[in-house]
Amino acid sequence: MDASSSAATAFADAPAIPHPSSPRMSPRPPRDALLDAWRPGDGLFSSPRQQLHCRGVQARLRRAANDGLADAADALLAGCGRDGSDRLPLIGAIPFDRHAPARLWLPQQAVYASGHARHRGSRRPSDRGGDAHALPPARSIPSASDYLAAVAQALARIERGELDKVVMSRCLCLRTRVDVDALLSALLARDPAGYTFAVDAGDDTRAGQLVGTSPELLLRKHGARVTSNPLAGSAPRSVDPDEDAHRAQALLASAKDRHEHALVVDAVATALAPWCRNLEVPATPSLLATPTMWHLSTRIDGTLADASTHALRLALQLHPTPAVCGHPTAAARTAIGELEGYDRDLFTGLVGWCDAHGDGEWAVTIRCALVEAEAATLYAGAGVVAGSTPEAELAETSAKLGTMLTAMGLPPLTEGQP
Repeated sequence: MDASSSAATAFADAPAIPHPSSPRMSPRPPRDALLDAWRPGDGLFSSPRQQLHCRGVQARLRRAANDGLADAADALLAGCGRDGSDRLPLIGAIPFDRHAPARLWLPQQAVYASGHARHRGSRRPSDRGGDAHALPPARSIPSASDYLAAVAQALARIERGELDKVVMSRCLCLRTRVDVDALLSALLARDPAGYTFAVDAGDDTRAGQLVGTSPELLLRKHGARVTSNPLAGSAPRSVDPDEDAHRAQALLASAKDRHEHALVVDAVATALAPWCRNLEVPATPSLLATPTMWHLSTRIDGTLADASTHALRLALQLHPTPAVCGHPTAAARTAIGELEGYDRDLFTGLVGWCDAHGDGEWAVTIRCALVEAEAATLYAGAGVVAGSTPEAELAETSAKLGTMLTAMGLPPLTEGQP
């Protein structure tokens, strides 16, 4: 039986509300079976530990984070626990704006897979030349010049002492048709250690899918153990090995980037501490590599005082971290609203899943695109702190946009492009 047949059988044989330990679900199909069986409208979340593939919709949850989302999720999942489907996940995405409704749903079927994908990717720097197609008609919001001005204004606010950090982002709107199946395959192949996802992003005004591969784990919970892996402080990769190593070490030694990173780590640790019996926070960051970027990384591990606390409730305690918003949070949100000039929607929110046991995995929604019928909107941001320059932050956003552009078979942005 080939991989796609294996996945089709897994869905066909699964009960309406399957439990992954059910004899009818065992053995688990390989990761490739789930990817090969994916079709538009399905939910997919692939992490270094496992891959989750969901199909169908039993119920949708559209509550906002600031309007009882965690309680509503607990209530919905409690019903799953009562009827024996206690591993059925709630899956989807939550916006950056805590007042905006989430796009979460309870599927009719769910299949989990573990092990490594057939596509043996690596986190080596990407050579983005070669067979890339020409960039389709594109528009940046804000424009490159407006983004430079926004960063300059953000730096002025920092200099006045209004805030320590703010993340300034932009989006790239492309008029193009995207093959989401091919895009998912490319993302998984290029970075199997990332958090790759495809979830419904539709709302009352438009249909679409949120597709991407995030390097940043917001929160994972299994039993009483919790893990968060904040990233802040970045540098573009180089295809030249010596230059690439130099950039990595320069990032690790950068006082500016270490300060930016410390703001995030302190915020995450402070938010988790009241929920944990113990919390392990390394004193110094390490380096994390993706095919396009180097990041400063700190893995935070803890043991919960109450193992029944749900993963989504904990994730919402962290959201938004200074990695995607800034510090202090309220001042950074104000600056973002006044300077960016567009609605982030699901970008810099969270994407993932949780179940009736309270377990789950949520990634920060970065390195992503909103894919519609004839268009795709890509997103990238950069943390602005004292010592930042507008030109460097613009270049950082261009490098980060390269993740999705390359996976789509498109060339990276160059100077003078939107």
